Amino acid sequence: MSDLIADFKTAFRIHPAGLALVTAATATGPVGLTASSVASVALDPTSLVFSVTRATGTAGALLGAHSLVVHFLGAQHEDLARHFATSGGPRFTSDQPWERLPTGEPFLPDARAALRAVPTHLLPVGSSTLVVAEVVEVHLGPPSPALIWHDLRYHALGAEEEPAGA
Repeated sequence: MSDLIADFKTAFRIHPAGLALVTAATATGPVGLTASSVASVALDPTSLVFSVTRATGTAGALLGAHSLVVHFLGAQHEDLARHFATSGGPRFTSDQPWERLPTGEPFLPDARAALRAVPTHLLPVGSSTLVVAEVVEVHLGPPSPALIWHDLRYHALGAEEEPAGA
């Protein structure tokens, strides 16, 4: 591995990132993966972006979905994040707290927030695909410490506090 690639990986390993589960309903059943690349793009139209590293398997199924849900995770979701980040990990099992939105997508009701979105642009970048999606619905969940990824480990980011003026 070149020094540039090794240094690039190290730089992002030491940069904390929020974690999300991206889910979708497909003709073959629900799919989902853990993402640390979610970011807001615009308010008008309300848009977000994330990347997937392959166009096969779960990632490929997500890329073909007509809509998806991006769930911002709390500390209580560490096991889910780990399962959805592992190829072949248990997903959408009866002991996991999944529900379905009226539009059919898998929905995690205790996520800090869940954003239902419609992909508008898919941009190939090397072996990854950048997904831009317009958010059409937001479900705000119960407060909880945020789950983040830092230095190859999961961490809870502080206790949730009430916003000023709430």
